[in-house]
Amino acid sequence: MASVLIPLAQGCEELEAVTIIDLLRRAGVSVTTASLDNKNVTASRGVVLVPDTDLESALQQNYDMIVLPGGLPGADHLDNDSRLRERIIKMADQGKYIAAICAAPKVLASTGILKGKKATAYPGVLDALDIKSEGSAVVEDGNIITSRGPGTAMDFALTLIERLVGVEKRDEVEKGLVR
Repeated sequence: MASVLIPLAQGCEELEAVTIIDLLRRAGVSVTTASLDNKNVTASRGVVLVPDTDLESALQQNYDMIVLPGGLPGADHLDNDSRLRERIIKMADQGKYIAAICAAPKVLASTGILKGKKATAYPGVLDALDIKSEGSAVVEDGNIITSRGPGTAMDFALTLIERLVGVEKRDEVEKGLVR
């Protein structure tokens, strides 16, 4: 079974986090959500998310993919966590999937793994980091998958499903969503 780590930071974008978690679990993917600070996470619009575990415990396991929800200040908290940055670099070096949406691609840029890669993010997020942002809803470049924002969360999650468990499972999940 494919496994995914989704770190949740205070101030994350709840629509992105919940959509990604929900759709991956519908596809039968093992999803572990982890808080950076060992607390429940209050997302950017006040929704309280209850993580499965804390990041320190979650990092004891191996994953096929790591997915970073965006939102501010959530993405800033992700970017400032050295444990998370270290795991992202390690997984990228291993050729495992690294995915980020909205403001979270800034974390990938600051680790250096976006250098020379195509990516997208919330408008303006990557400009200050000297990364050219594509206009597409979801951009894939090798093992890196990025997406623009809350409005693209479903397409992003379906792309993650396709990469992890195949197009048939993606189609099955998408059919059940009645899009």
